[in-house]
Amino acid sequence: MNQATIAFQRPPKLHPEQDLWSQQEVEALYDLPFMELVFRAAEVHRQHFDPSLVQLSTLVSIKTGGCPEDCGYCPQSMHHETPVEDQPMMTVDEVLEAARVAKANGAGRFCMGAAWRGPKDADLEQTLGMVQQVKALGLQTCATFGLLKDGQAEKLKDAGLDFYNHNLDTAPDKYADIIQTREYEDRLDTLGKVRSAGLSVCCGGIVGLNETREQRAGLILQLANLDPQPESVPVNNLVKVTGTPLDGAESLDWTEFVRTIAVARLTMPKSFIRLSAGRREMPEAMQALCFLAGANSIFYGDKLLTTGNPDVDADRLLMDKLGLQPM
Repeated sequence: MNQATIAFQRPPKLHPEQDLWSQQEVEALYDLPFMELVFRAAEVHRQHFDPSLVQLSTLVSIKTGGCPEDCGYCPQSMHHETPVEDQPMMTVDEVLEAARVAKANGAGRFCMGAAWRGPKDADLEQTLGMVQQVKALGLQTCATFGLLKDGQAEKLKDAGLDFYNHNLDTAPDKYADIIQTREYEDRLDTLGKVRSAGLSVCCGGIVGLNETREQRAGLILQLANLDPQPESVPVNNLVKVTGTPLDGAESLDWTEFVRTIAVARLTMPKSFIRLSAGRREMPEAMQALCFLAGANSIFYGDKLLTTGNPDVDADRLLMDKLGLQPM
C-alpha cells in the first residue's frame, strides 16, 4: 500500500442542527487501517478532553434477577437458567454504604441498576430516597431501571438523578435476534422521556453478539445520530454467561473492539466513551489501546451488576502504568 493510498481526508464533522452520519460514512471509518483509525481517534479525543483523565463510575445492582425480559446476553432474565437468582431490592442503607465505599475508592459517579422491564410506581418511590442520599454524598447519580412511563423520569430528576442509562444494545436490524420482549422503538421512547425531563443520557451497546461489522457500524450510527448525542456512551464486550442463549457466541477479535471505541470517538467527539462490561477479560495492552483510541471512562469496582470487573487495586495499578488520573 503506497503513501497516497492512506492519505485520507478527515472524517466528516457532525453538526447536529443539519448533518447526520450515514451508514456508509461509519463503515468507511471502520475500514480504515487500524493504526490510522486509532491515530485519528486520538487526535479528536485530544481536541475535546484531557487524555490523561478518566471518569470513574461504580455500578451496583439494587434489584437482581427475575427480569421478565428475554435479552439473550443477560443472566438476570427469568427466561434463562443461569446461576443468578432473584433477590429482593437492597435497602436505602445498603445502597448508601455501597456509595460511600465507591466514593472512598475514587469513583465520581454512582450507578444503580435494577432487573425490571420498567419500574412500577411503588418500585420507583423506593429508589427516590436512594438517589437523594447518594446525591447528598457529592456523587453524580445514574440509574438504569428499564422502560419508563410518563412522569417517572421527572420524579427521578426531582430526586437529584443526573444520568439515566438506557442502551440501544445493537443495530436495529440485529435487535430482534437478541430481544423479543420489547421493541427497538420502546428504547427510543424511553430515551425521549429522559431527555424531556432534562436528564443526561447514558446510552451505548454491546458488541460480540454475533453481529457483522456493518451491524456494529449500524449501532454507532444510531447513537451518533441521537439529537443531542449521549453524554456518556458505554461500549460493552459481551460477557458470555452459562445458560444464556449467547453463551456460545463467537468471540470478537480484540482489534475489532478497539476499532469500535475509535469509531465511537470519531462520531461522538464530545461524549464520554466508557469501557464497560468485558474489561476483566481484556489484556492491559488492549485496554491501553482503547484509552489511546478515545475511551475516557470506566466502570470501577469488583462487579458490574452480576458479572466480574477488574478489582480496584488492578485498575489503580493500570492507571499508574499509563499515567492516567481519575477525573
